[in-house]
Amino acid sequence: MKAVQVVGYHRDLEMTDVAEPTVVEPFDVIVKIGGAGVCRTDLHILEGQWEEKSGVALPYTIGHENAGWVHAVGSAVTNVREGDKVIVHPLITCGLCRACRSGDDVHCTQSQFPGIDTNGGYAEYLRTSARSVVKLDDSLEPAAVAALADAGLTAYHAAAKAARRLGPRDTCVVIGAGGLGHIGIQVLKALTPARIVVLDRNPEAVKLAESIGADEGVVADGGHVDHVLGLTDGAGAEVVVDFVGEGGSTSEGLRMTRQAGDYHVVGYGENVDVPTIELISGEKNIVGNLVGSYNDLCDLMELAARGLVTLHTARYRLDDFQQAIDDLAAGRVRGRAILVP
Repeated sequence: MKAVQVVGYHRDLEMTDVAEPTVVEPFDVIVKIGGAGVCRTDLHILEGQWEEKSGVALPYTIGHENAGWVHAVGSAVTNVREGDKVIVHPLITCGLCRACRSGDDVHCTQSQFPGIDTNGGYAEYLRTSARSVVKLDDSLEPAAVAALADAGLTAYHAAAKAARRLGPRDTCVVIGAGGLGHIGIQVLKALTPARIVVLDRNPEAVKLAESIGADEGVVADGGHVDHVLGLTDGAGAEVVVDFVGEGGSTSEGLRMTRQAGDYHVVGYGENVDVPTIELISGEKNIVGNLVGSYNDLCDLMELAARGLVTLHTARYRLDDFQQAIDDLAAGRVRGRAILVP
């Protein structure tokens, strides 16, 4: 089968022919890929940022946002059957460790991460587990939701955590309305009655945010922090969700967070640098967010089936993988890029 592989760091990806994955374990599921999301993490992989952390042997197939149709199943699989449309949770988990037993399977102690530390979905087929597949509603198609498997799931996880403390008198500031942010905005709109204020440097991204649920959009042109403070009588927002995490957004995000408020950091790239005395005196909470759990993905698919979360995509043929990578790196993709075999 065709597969797009990492053959070396600081090098372009290469299309190769590899053997199709087959059922090995009783709970294996082989998925025929209908869509694979192109994520900024894929760029970081090529830059070598994940080399030490993942420990993966090269070459290997990249791609961790996947959806498609069940092609084959192991002897113990009962939750899906051949032909079912599915989205794939990014982790293959054991189901037996303390984290898995607690429903916190994203912190499974024995997990595999296809596309990061084992073969992923920039290919025609993917091997995963029965624990990782979620059946799709008839109204949803794999290519339309593939990026919800990781970008959407990460955005949902952060937005759902943030929503737990937000009421109708509260303000939630969202930094970044791009690939993750535009999903998080929709999730927040579905889960909380709070006022949602969205910041982005790109005026078109701000317009998109307003069209999908933001109560107010603000172009980050230098005066945006003061603008938000003005909207909140100088106090700041109860919750700030930062989908950027670089370029100064962390310090600005904390400045826009009120006393005893929550600053959620989702994007990454710079350090959070804050004097401890400010954390103590202001009682601000800094909350990290990783990808969501299997149950989070099920909840997200329910919102998608109801039409409350829609993924904005740009589709590319698998053969055009390099164009998709280049467009993402150059900032030419609005929403998420999807490879379709």
